[in-house]
Amino acid sequence: MENSSAEVKINPKQVIAFFAMIVGMFMAILDIQIVASSLSVIAAGLSASGDELSWIQTSYLIAEVIIIPATGFLARLLSTRILYFIAALGFTVMSLMCALAWNIESMIVFRAMQGFFGGALIPTAFGAVFIIFPKEMRTKVSMIIGLVVTLAPTLGPTLGGYITENISWHFMFLLNLIPGIFVCTTVYIYVDFDKPNLKLLSNFDFLGIALMIMTLGCLQYVLEEGNKKDWLDDTYILILSVLVLLGFICLIIRELTFSSPIVDLGAFKNRNFSFGCIYSFILGVGLYGVVYLLPLFLFSVAGFNTLQIGITMIITGLCQLCSAPFAAKVFDSGLDKRIMLAIGYLTFGLGCYLNSFLTADSRFWELFLPQMVRGIALMFCFMPINDLALGTMPKDKVQNASGLYNLTRNLGGAIGLAFINSLIISKSKIFTQSMKDNMAFTSPLVQEQLGFFTGMLQGKVENPKLAAYALLDNTINQQAFIIAINNIFIIIALMFCLSTLLLPFTSTVNNEGSDLGGH
Repeated sequence: MENSSAEVKINPKQVIAFFAMIVGMFMAILDIQIVASSLSVIAAGLSASGDELSWIQTSYLIAEVIIIPATGFLARLLSTRILYFIAALGFTVMSLMCALAWNIESMIVFRAMQGFFGGALIPTAFGAVFIIFPKEMRTKVSMIIGLVVTLAPTLGPTLGGYITENISWHFMFLLNLIPGIFVCTTVYIYVDFDKPNLKLLSNFDFLGIALMIMTLGCLQYVLEEGNKKDWLDDTYILILSVLVLLGFICLIIRELTFSSPIVDLGAFKNRNFSFGCIYSFILGVGLYGVVYLLPLFLFSVAGFNTLQIGITMIITGLCQLCSAPFAAKVFDSGLDKRIMLAIGYLTFGLGCYLNSFLTADSRFWELFLPQMVRGIALMFCFMPINDLALGTMPKDKVQNASGLYNLTRNLGGAIGLAFINSLIISKSKIFTQSMKDNMAFTSPLVQEQLGFFTGMLQGKVENPKLAAYALLDNTINQQAFIIAINNIFIIIALMFCLSTLLLPFTSTVNNEGSDLGGH
């Protein structure tokens, strides 16, 4: 047994194939967020309006969410090799087309196609890992996968902003070309561990795929646009929300009753997989939520530029890298994976709680400790979640399960961001009104502040006293905004801490006694 394991470990084809698929997955996850800090520059280059601007991001996410659950079926139909090659090639070509986009309409179309192909790269790589590697390599592989999945969203805005400021926004997309060619070539040559099954076409679930496209597409649109249009107060959002609800019901009925479903919901019969998806959803909320909240604060309140934001955010990534070997040792130590997961989630919650003390004067060093704590926690979160969700799945079910598992993380991010945006707006209004209601303009403190603002503006504006009142109003709005962000960090912290109460309902995954695909 040891000899065979050793042979597998040094098999160059498998190592090269794994590396190529990891590169592809990293590109796809990176590109979710790479445009986040550069949208205004892209908009200027393409003469786009504010409403059109958001669709550069939204189109990618909608297409990605649609394809992710179907990758399991497509991998069985075409084989992992052919599916990954087509997806990598499509992603690379669409990256080039995004760089060459001549107007906002063409950019939105190319971004949607890029997201469609990129979405297929993520779960396919996940599934392949659990198929090709033996249990002896689980820890190393999980560590690498974890670093890719959690580092990429953090690096995306930073890298995109740096490239935009120092080179050109076009290069954000051209960056994918050389790695994309490498991935396509390498995967086509070296990935060969399953065969296509074209017989599946004879009973293809056309209705299932149509329902899935409609439901997930409408859901992503509602989550992205709902906040801008007052949610259900907008007729269009209301109609789409009803379609999402009906679509989910019809999709579940269809996939549970059809003989060859596009998405095999039977994976949820595995208790560990179901709870793994719940934890993946929560991690998506925390991971994407924090990556959104901190840059928002640093840009809006602290006045940081893209490079300064990137330097601040990279602390989390560096701490991830440093803690990964230690997390791998803990993972391999025989410690109950549920305990490791609890440590990870409680520590991540602590990091969010430490971030809930932001003030208008908070800068790099005030943010260093929370960033460090969350960075250390992330590997303790991801490795046991991955193991919990996919570690006991039969090998022939892994590809499908991987699609559903990755979908939950993306949905967590999408639903979490929609929830966060709504909370920022609602709580900012509440706190602003509360402060104004409880503030007496005749009080010595307020008069002192007004006097300071008036003196500061003397000789600079036509009516310094009126401008001082406007400046005070802006200060109140800013304070309410900061309090709202602090409250959201506390909510995320509570969600992560309370989620550990579900762990007793899961069962232990015995790495030593089970193969990666399970039995």
